[in-house]
This record gives sequence, structure tokens and C-alpha cells, in this order.
Amino acid sequence: MHRPVLVASVVGLAALAGVASLSGTPATATIAAEGGYAVDTVHSSVLFSVRHNNVSNFYGRFNKVDGTFDISEGGSINVTVDAGSVDTANPGRDKHLKSGDFFSAEEFPTLSFSASSLKKKGENTFEASGELTIRGTKKPLTVTITDTGRGTGRGNKQVAGFETKFTVKRSEFGVSYGVGPGLSDDVTLIVSLQGAK
Repeated sequence: MHRPVLVASVVGLAALAGVASLSGTPATATIAAEGGYAVDTVHSSVLFSVRHNNVSNFYGRFNKVDGTFDISEGGSINVTVDAGSVDTANPGRDKHLKSGDFFSAEEFPTLSFSASSLKKKGENTFEASGELTIRGTKKPLTVTITDTGRGTGRGNKQVAGFETKFTVKRSEFGVSYGVGPGLSDDVTLIVSLQGAK
């Protein structure tokens, strides 16, 4: 788990300069054409967990993620997550999470993470420093990225993947509802993305 000099919840997922939108934009195509990978939403996962009643970890996910990445020395990451796609397998709870108590998804439809330059730290690991934006609040975030592989996918497209796990404090992004023994301030995110070009 990595916490930036975290004046920095998920969700580690920026004024994303040229960031792709959730529907896919020319920015996505341009970055992919220049050597980066466009996120494959169908084969990517953004999971989160919070401590509930101080006795168990509760998990949820976001079903829509988009963007581009280049996991290499000097590479970049630009990822957006659709706040309205939050899914905890309970429609009532999902509605609450989309409300002003949590993500305020109507006003702030996306969470985002942008890192403009990656540094190689090990054989398959990189350090990515950038900005995480939640509910319109930007905080610096540094995470360790694991390059999980490269290969050839359907249609002979080049594919690649990466994964990261980190923890942030949701209250630092204005998501303070229920913080306490009942619902932790710390939120852990697991982001595992596959991309193609």
C-alpha cells in the first residue's frame, strides 16, 4: 500500500491533460498510436475495500474505466473511472454511494488519475507520481505499478497490463460521511488494467 505525501480515497484514481473520456475520444486514439495502450474496459478491474464496523473488509467495484497507459521508463497513465458505475451488489447502497454523501456522481461524474512520467524501480515495477481527483478535489498520489505482462490479443493487437494497490483517506477528498468505527476513512483500491493498441 502506498500513500503519497498524501495530502491524498478511491479511489487512487488530474486535470488530465488530454485525458480520454469514458466513451473513448481522439485523445485515446492518439496516445495509443504513439505507443501507449487504450484501456480495455471489458478486461479491466477497479476494486475498492473499506473497513466496516471495524471487524471486516467490505468490497465493491466500478464497472466503467477508460483511458490510456504506457508502463515504461518515462511513460504515462491517464485513467478515468465512471463514478456512476459503482457496484456493491445492492441497488440501495449503490444509490447512496452516488449521492452527495459520497461520490456526488451527478455533479462529479468521474474519478481520475494522471501520471506524466514513470520511473523504473525493479524488473517489473515502476513508480508513478501524479494526481488523483475525486469529487473535484485533486491530491498528489504516488503508487507502485507492476507490469503484469505483454502479448498478442484478438485481431493481432498488442496487449499489455498493469496492476497497483494503494490506500487513501476519503475524508481528504470531501467524502466524510460515516467516518468512524462504522465505516473507515481509509479506502484501499486495487486497479488492474489491460490495454490494447
